[in-house]
Amino acid sequence: MLNKLTVSSSPHIHLGERTSGIMLDVIIALIPAAIYGIILFGINAALVVLVSVVSAMLSEFIWNKILKKENSWFDLSAAVTGLILGLCLPPRLPIWMAALGSAIAIIVVKQMFGGLGQNFANPASTARITLMVSFPAAMTSFYEPFGNIVSSATPLVDDGALTVKEFLFGIHGGCIGEVAILPLIIGGLYLMARRIISPIIPTSFIATVFVFSWVLGLNPLNAILSGGLMLGAFFMATDYVTTPSFNLGKLIFGVGCGILTVVIRRFAALPEGVSYAILIMNLLVGYINKLTMQKPFFKEVKQK
Repeated sequence: MLNKLTVSSSPHIHLGERTSGIMLDVIIALIPAAIYGIILFGINAALVVLVSVVSAMLSEFIWNKILKKENSWFDLSAAVTGLILGLCLPPRLPIWMAALGSAIAIIVVKQMFGGLGQNFANPASTARITLMVSFPAAMTSFYEPFGNIVSSATPLVDDGALTVKEFLFGIHGGCIGEVAILPLIIGGLYLMARRIISPIIPTSFIATVFVFSWVLGLNPLNAILSGGLMLGAFFMATDYVTTPSFNLGKLIFGVGCGILTVVIRRFAALPEGVSYAILIMNLLVGYINKLTMQKPFFKEVKQK
């Protein structure tokens, strides 16, 4: 009888959640950061976010039409990818770059590997890296809220220059959805309360950045409040497809992301390390799953 049983990892009980419902919750969680970022940076920021979302959905629609596949844009996964990417971009980035980034995220990272559930890495994070490598000047041109040009480096480089209040409310230059920490925390807590994401990855990610930054003599509070850490920890590193299946694996994944983020920030010639850290750990998920796979509670005994 045992050889007729299927042994698989959880979940085993379907709770009735649909992909579109989960993605809608993510969109709801991102709305505070999106609205607040648009208030801070104006119409340019709104256009960047809008173009990112529209390009992502159109890319998915056109790809499915060309390959004669069932239309999948109603599951809202493409909209989520475009929204996350848009919030990762500078407010005055040329809109064609935002459109290109979303197309790369959907076509190259997601669809070419089989579509939703088959992508090897987080599409938004990978597309952001592609844009940073391809257009470094445009991707590192930051502006203070309400249109003032930032001539100096971002808060990541100018360590300790800002107060906690300025970080929480985004009173400094940076990307559209990253500068204000408070809306991101609210969104992350919403996803946890809805049980859309597990708290293991974001908490271990953020805590590791704090502790490791302190060990290296950096300002640990500045390290967790600046850059793209909160957006990455709550909305990129928790992607179902590209993160480990088991709790121990999630912990290893979060700690790994945190260590790599601090190492890249401290020692690499890059403006930020969160996206690179997530991508590297995405590539290691298969090995982490194998290492942390839970063994079945029974085994088949061959009869003599």
